Amino acid sequence: MVSDKKNLTPSSSRKLNSPPAEETTPLIDNTKSLSSHPKTLANVFIAIVGAGVLGMPYAFKRTGWIMGLLILSFIAASTTYCMTLLVQIRRKLDSYENGTTNISSFGDLGFAVCGTLGRFVVDVLITLSQAGFCIGYLIFIANTLLHLFHDEPSSDLSLSSGISRFTVKSLYIWGCFPFQLGLNSIRTLTHLAPLSIFADVVDIGAMGVVMLEDLRLIMRRRRKVKAFGGVSVFFYGMGVALFGYEGIAMVLPIESEMKDNAKFNKILALSMGLTTVMYGAFGALGYFAFGDKTKDIITSNLGTGWISSLVQLGLCINLFFTFPLMMNPVYEIVERRFSGGRYCLWLRWLLVLIVNLVALFVPNFADFLSLVGSSVCCCLGFILPGLFHLLAFKDEQGCMGCSLDIGIMIFGVVLAISGTWFSLMEILSAKE
Repeated sequence: MVSDKKNLTPSSSRKLNSPPAEETTPLIDNTKSLSSHPKTLANVFIAIVGAGVLGMPYAFKRTGWIMGLLILSFIAASTTYCMTLLVQIRRKLDSYENGTTNISSFGDLGFAVCGTLGRFVVDVLITLSQAGFCIGYLIFIANTLLHLFHDEPSSDLSLSSGISRFTVKSLYIWGCFPFQLGLNSIRTLTHLAPLSIFADVVDIGAMGVVMLEDLRLIMRRRRKVKAFGGVSVFFYGMGVALFGYEGIAMVLPIESEMKDNAKFNKILALSMGLTTVMYGAFGALGYFAFGDKTKDIITSNLGTGWISSLVQLGLCINLFFTFPLMMNPVYEIVERRFSGGRYCLWLRWLLVLIVNLVALFVPNFADFLSLVGSSVCCCLGFILPGLFHLLAFKDEQGCMGCSLDIGIMIFGVVLAISGTWFSLMEILSAKE
């Protein structure tokens, strides 16, 4: 349904789209329970921090630690700015409709600005990104269990190359499959809330243990590290960094639930800053501790002690239970489009099967992070915010503002194409 023109400001004659019923299934419950500043800060932190941090030390190994820190800081600042663009657009649309636009998600914003096509593009990208995160979870679980319970040298010697390793990895992935079918059959996020709290506690605890172990090893022995990698790994590092900041789709719901949302941008900047410091410290310490021996999943470097084993098993359990939480937005989108918004068990099981099948054929955790970050996350993080802001403010901002939006879009396109290409080359070369 198209909104009435009388609600538009004189500076724009564009009609805003108010999503029809079949287009408004929210990715999360849009019932407002106003959040304080500390709670909002925590919500942003939780929405951003994920499994991507575990690949940071390996990315620093590839890019060099100074280049890695610079890339991380640049991506953090750019992503924060693009998140604020989404908030600006939603507030403008709300001002047109006196706060009645009911924009509670990225997809709603896409529909309001670009109609059905905007909603469709956002839905596709969110589906790919969320599924990509879950594929990364399965890769992490399988590779970690392989490291814990199988002797790596003997795995390399048996049969040829990585065939036996692939077989063992596939057994772990298929072993998770029936249990994931059960977890992903749960209808509502309400029943999954305790799993989310458990996952966050395990994440923070495991990262703390890993960083303490890194410091202990650094004090005992200083390894040779490089400050800068080659140009060829620049886009690889950008992709991994983009994957790390995976919460852009949650910005609008979190902002709408804040008690004093006029200060949301400051809270967002503070949370992103703290996250960046944590990512940078985790990546640099991991690289300093293990040098050229840093593996794609940093926990694989921790050895075979009981503390190391508990940390790795804890992270596996964490990601195992986080899987259905990350897939929930995908189910919301797919069920809205293919079953009229009704719960559909067979669609959920089919999606879990597809995710498991893809995970079987990806050899390296960090390489896959870079691929997802360079392709899907780049579109969600840069291209679409720049495009939506340009369309929403084209009649009000001058040439500088339009040029900035276009520049963000061009940067996103270049990064997406180059990063995807380099990441695919890494994955294919690892399989040879």
